[in-house]
Amino acid sequence: MFEFIQSKDNPKIKLVRGLLEQASLRKKNAQTVLEGAHLIESLIHHYSNKNTDCKIQFLLCTESALDHPENQNALDTNTAPVYIVEPSLYQKISQLGESTPLMAVINFPKLQDAWQIDCDTLILDRVQDPGNVGTLLRSAAAVGIQQVITTIGTASLWSPRVLRAAMGAHFSLALFEAVQIENLIDQFQIPVYATSSHRPQSIYQLDLKTPCVWILGNEGQGVHENLLDKATAVTIPQPGGQESLNVAIAGSVCLFEMMRQRL
Repeated sequence: MFEFIQSKDNPKIKLVRGLLEQASLRKKNAQTVLEGAHLIESLIHHYSNKNTDCKIQFLLCTESALDHPENQNALDTNTAPVYIVEPSLYQKISQLGESTPLMAVINFPKLQDAWQIDCDTLILDRVQDPGNVGTLLRSAAAVGIQQVITTIGTASLWSPRVLRAAMGAHFSLALFEAVQIENLIDQFQIPVYATSSHRPQSIYQLDLKTPCVWILGNEGQGVHENLLDKATAVTIPQPGGQESLNVAIAGSVCLFEMMRQRL
């Protein structure tokens, strides 16, 4: 199912450009764009394992990209319409520069009605950098975290930059976005830990063999005091003398220490 698009004013082109550039349109349409074969394959693989329909609305690529080896798995397993554009038009839309041309417009996956209160959880509190958010999603998926909750002020989980940094992690996590912090912690029936560079208890003193909640805070301000007061605040020892770690690094250290204890 191939169709050629030549005009930059084509509605499909306008939609793709808008979704890539405008958070408000992504939220309004409940849609986003996956750019690159790896992300598209991750989505298709996730839904094929669940025996449910994939959320791809259509693919966009150049004619030469149809035969590129990097794209073959994504194209061969795709059932959505494919639109072909000239390379010059694709480059005006793309945010990846010299990557192999292939992108997909997808619907946001449907969320569960409520998060679980007794399983491993990562809470991101006002983490603003998309690269940090994506990296933390990737680390969470790698260690087997089941769900991620973000508070208001955190970078949009479905922005193209977060999607690229997470490298497909979105599709193996239950995601809950822009949640109010009030009473959030009170709902959990398992230990809750929050990172803080100014607290004495080390993460290496914790018993992390049972399910728990991790809270990671804003790059400059840390975890909100309303969350910190209801959690066990822990720190990562830094004998080298640095004041703090990048939030994505700190969170990954905590998550992999949890995994290490369980292996």
